[in-house]
Formats: sequence, structure tokens, C-alpha cells
Amino acid sequence: MEELYYDNGNETFLVHYRNGPSYRMTTSHFHATYEFFYMMDGERKFFIKDRTFVIEEGDIVVVAPNVLHRTTHAETPDYERLVVNVHERYLTADGPSRAEGLRPLFERDYVLLKKGTYASAAIDALAEQMMREMKEEQPGYEDYARALTVQLLIACCRQLPVETEEQPAASNPMHERIFEVVRYINEHYMEELTLERLAERLYVSPYSISRSFKEATGFTFVEYVNSVRVKEAITLLLGSSLKVNVIARKVGFGSVTHFGRVFKEVTGQAPLFYRKKG
Repeated sequence: MEELYYDNGNETFLVHYRNGPSYRMTTSHFHATYEFFYMMDGERKFFIKDRTFVIEEGDIVVVAPNVLHRTTHAETPDYERLVVNVHERYLTADGPSRAEGLRPLFERDYVLLKKGTYASAAIDALAEQMMREMKEEQPGYEDYARALTVQLLIACCRQLPVETEEQPAASNPMHERIFEVVRYINEHYMEELTLERLAERLYVSPYSISRSFKEATGFTFVEYVNSVRVKEAITLLLGSSLKVNVIARKVGFGSVTHFGRVFKEVTGQAPLFYRKKG
């Protein structure tokens, strides 16, 4: 297996290249950065917000900040991919002219470029140059790599189709019903949510929902509900002066103790870590 990993330490710029056996993300995944995901070889299942699709060699996904997503195994056991996470502050540093070039990213939860729908030569050249910079670590390499990231994202935006792309179809009817459950959770996370209640809404058994939810999204039902609630709690911790116990109730937790335990399981940090950042 070949791997290259760089993190600047303040959660604003990360580069991660990996070439090796497939693996399953074991943590819920959302962050305050844009994520550029370039599938260079192999394939992965990619869940974003309320949809799962398979990405293959040459496909590119760019995910907006704080959009819940997860990748899981696909049929191909080995894969090669490049992931770059960059904070919005670096994308808008030069004012309105740069922001205009990246406007499609700021208007969507994610963008998807399929192989054959864009000119790949420029993307490949920029990606290779970025990895070379991170390996050689010449003076100014992080600034150089961030500049290359901006070029990558502008290149992606320029090659997006003008018309709105249709959402990828679900692989089977039950998965489509699961995505209905996901959308319901996204909108009603602050309410009491149980498998039994949602099964009643869909006229299926709780067991069917539990099994199919994992297949369709890569999350267990409880993992997903907790992740959505924690994500919303982070927004309130960073952007409001509400007390932690009030935030816990607002996002659907019955007690601040349970909230704190789940929050640390999902993020690795206590809620006050984000309150201090805010």
C-alpha cells in the first residue's frame, strides 16, 4: 500500500493520497472544509446527504462543508484516490473574482463529475503536481499546494454541465424508501426518532429498515441520527451563545449527559471544544 498524508494542524488544509486495499470509513464524516475527492483507480460507494452512488476511475466529487458523507466498499477490492480538504477562507482570499469562478461550489451540497464528461488531462496534471509538492516539501510547499487546490476546483467548476444533473437513481426500490427516511431524519432530527415510528410511516418492519439502512447509506440508523444531531449541534456551538444543555435539547437529545457522550463518540472532542472555537 502507498499512502501520503499531510495535515496543517488547524483543520483548514489536508492532503491524503491512498493506493491500496479497500477499507470502510468507521467514523461519521463531516467537516468545515470543502473536500475534493478524485477516484484515480477502482471504485467506492459514496453516500452524500440523502443519496448513494458508485464512483469509478476518473470520477470527481466535491463535497461542501458540513455535509454528512461516507464512503464504503464497492465490488473492486483495491483503489487509488486523492482527497484534499480546504477551508473556504483560502477559496475567497482574493475577493469576488475568485468567488465567481467557484460559484457552483458555493451553491450546491456537492458536485459530481463523471469520467468522459470533462477534460481529464488538466486535472491529472494538477493532481500529480500537488502530490509531488507534498512529497518533496520544498520551501512554500503548503502555499503552493493550496494554490493548486484552487486551480483544481476552478477547473471542476468550469467543466460542470450547464443543466442541473438528475440525482443518481437508487439501486433498488427499498433503498429509495430508505432515502425517504434519510430526508425525514434530516428535517426532523430534533424530534423523537425510532425505527418503530419510521417503519410505521413506511409500512415496513423495523428489521427491514435497519438492514436496508446500512446497505444504502453505510451507517446504522442510530449512527446516522446521532451524526445529524451532532452536526447541527456544532453549528449552534460555533454560531450562538446558547448553553450546552439548551443545544442538547434543541437537536433532539434527552439529556446533556447522553449528548456529551455521543458528541465525543462522533467528533472525538467534547462540546466545549467547539464552543471555545466559536
